[in-house]
Amino acid sequence: MRAFLLATAFLLLSLTTIAGRDKGDTLLLKEYISKYGQAEVVIDYHGREFASAIGRVVSIDRYREGKLYLVINNLTISDFIRMAVPFDLSEPCSGEGIVTAGGAAKAMEWQSYPTYTQYDSIMRQFPAAYPGLCRLDTIGTSINGKLILVLKISDNVHVEEDDEPEVFYSSTMHGDELAGFVLMMRLADYLLENYVADSRIRNLVDNLQIYINPLANPDGTYRTGDIISNPVRANANGVDLNRNFPDPAYPSMVQEKENVDMIAFMRRHRFVLSANFHSGAEVVNYPWDRWTRLHADDAWFLDLSRAYADTVHIYAPDDYLSDYYDGVVRGSEWYLINGGRQDFVTWGLQGREVTIEIHSVKQTPAGSLETLWQYNYRSLVNYLSFALHGIRGRVTSVNDGEPLFARISVSGHDKDSSAVYSSPGGWYGRMIEDGNWTLVFSSPGYRDTVITGVESIPGETTWLDVAMEPFSTGDDTARKDQIIIKPNPSDGMFTLSLPDIYDGYVKIEIVSGMGSLLLSGTRQYSAGVPVTFDLSGYAAGIYNMRVRSLHTGRLAFSRVVIVR
Repeated sequence: MRAFLLATAFLLLSLTTIAGRDKGDTLLLKEYISKYGQAEVVIDYHGREFASAIGRVVSIDRYREGKLYLVINNLTISDFIRMAVPFDLSEPCSGEGIVTAGGAAKAMEWQSYPTYTQYDSIMRQFPAAYPGLCRLDTIGTSINGKLILVLKISDNVHVEEDDEPEVFYSSTMHGDELAGFVLMMRLADYLLENYVADSRIRNLVDNLQIYINPLANPDGTYRTGDIISNPVRANANGVDLNRNFPDPAYPSMVQEKENVDMIAFMRRHRFVLSANFHSGAEVVNYPWDRWTRLHADDAWFLDLSRAYADTVHIYAPDDYLSDYYDGVVRGSEWYLINGGRQDFVTWGLQGREVTIEIHSVKQTPAGSLETLWQYNYRSLVNYLSFALHGIRGRVTSVNDGEPLFARISVSGHDKDSSAVYSSPGGWYGRMIEDGNWTLVFSSPGYRDTVITGVESIPGETTWLDVAMEPFSTGDDTARKDQIIIKPNPSDGMFTLSLPDIYDGYVKIEIVSGMGSLLLSGTRQYSAGVPVTFDLSGYAAGIYNMRVRSLHTGRLAFSRVVIVR
């Protein structure tokens, strides 16, 4: 795959008649990477296909005014040099404004950057000071063993309240993009400190389960030790974490440890609304990043993003958060990427996530942190409230009132995995633009329930509880879990499709006619997107297939016939 991507990139480069470059630039590029851990280069933009091919080989940081800004490190320098593309080398960031706090208490004045030790101490102080409202957890560890910490803030913080939506803020997945790191800690402090006095804050904390992860890439930020000095974009392996999430175009992509842990964490919680914070531009970026087609909820995403940017504009000068369409852009209109987190969350987890670029300067000087907070904190609070809007309710069985795991889709509207699912307790939430909608509730063993004329009102909640009727015993119209295999029989190459209820990770097993387990593996399945299998190496015969959803435990069976 990597060789194919390189060949594609080289072909596109040759088509644009790009010439060689001065050897001295290459030597200086190597020198910068050796000294600073990475280097930024600027190349001319030669169209969408060109940028897409480049981005699959090296990390594109941003596109602006006909130029692509690339971040090159030891992992990617050889591939970049082989492309023979002329470039300008940006001056490394001096880091002069990265003031290190004199202690944890000083860092909590939010006018300087903590050491890693101080950061750990600050995160532990929050639950110590507010034990009834705050709990510290660990998403996982970095490659170098640093903790990836997350705070949970809620009124019953030690209880998993299934009826309360879970929301998630995460920052500094790119280790050299620093502003969000401090702003997320300060937001946690603000929510906790104002819980009693501010009724709006209290409403959010009482009715949401809020998770805040200030630092997703500690190895990149604290690359040189306990203080922030020459931070880098990538993790300790040199991989851009925001190009490393599961992507339907690259099913064989191997996730880095930080992303493996992050994905497991997000799968456990199934956040209905989230955002990840970056620097290098000033814009709210919404899905899709990988596709030029529109998300089913494109209008809702635009409203969500506009609400953030427009609130900022009330309190900030005209030139802040004004990139692209006055501070808002659909990702694919900016530049295409694969393996991004917001698309994975939105497509793979049925959540809703945006990427917020909070400062044009990556390594924000400490003296600017207060200003950025004043510009953004009202928007940060307001964004969370969207999780309480839209259509919400509970799905149960009409017979006994037991909660049901159900798929909730909007008729004639949903596509690309935009339907949502109820929680183990039957609770669901469907954020959607204003209008009247037809909702379809589906659950294995139950008749579909279709409800028309469900109104979504901006800034309000429409409550809709649904009691579903089971199929009667012996009813031959009952939905069965069916695997669809095409072609079947085949020469061993076939595609596998599953009912929508299997959306997510599934375990697939191939068993011989004699009952021997021949193949076992885990794959990600997305509703409506067939999975390709190659069993051409197996002898002709009849094989049994078992598929189990790792989310619900449901099991499906089928047969595969291989002919020669």
